[in-house]
Amino acid sequence: MIVTLKLYASLGTHLPVGAERNEASVEIPEGATIWDLIDAHNVPRASCHLVLLNGHFQPPSSRGSIALKPGDAVAVWPPVAGG
Repeated sequence: MIVTLKLYASLGTHLPVGAERNEASVEIPEGATIWDLIDAHNVPRASCHLVLLNGHFQPPSSRGSIALKPGDAVAVWPPVAGG
């Protein structure tokens, strides 16, 4: 099935070739979770600070238990610092 993966800031380097504007349509198997998607693109879990599924925050405790559906969008941001 096809979902949209959006990786921001330094995580963008993990997007597949051909990605545009920090996002790519990617194919994943039925039943795949957010962590499955992130792991498949070699994104370090420790770098996944803010994760949204269809615009809704997903705490780390739910990222391995929610099965994605066709058309879902997962957006990931790393921790940020500054002031």
